[in-house]
Amino acid sequence: MRDFRYLDDAATLAFDRDKCVGCGACGEVCPHRIFRVADGKADMADRDACMECGACARNCPTGAISVTPGTGCAALIVQTWIARLTGRKIKGDCC
Repeated sequence: MRDFRYLDDAATLAFDRDKCVGCGACGEVCPHRIFRVADGKADMADRDACMECGACARNCPTGAISVTPGTGCAALIVQTWIARLTGRKIKGDCC
């Protein structure tokens, strides 16, 4: 999903590089390849591509990553898809 974008600066994804041990689990499980390990630590290559699935945070052994799945722009996109399929209106808004 190269070049896939949600809304800029809207993801709840946060990363504490000081807690990172460079295991690479975040990069392995991220469907959008947001994390890459270089020089023994992970780096966020493209935070705005985050779909807030939470796989990176669930698999980080040190708690260096946090994200709130089901909120932010990912939730709005899913709600929009459901609304289009069902003809319902979207509740609330994002960002």
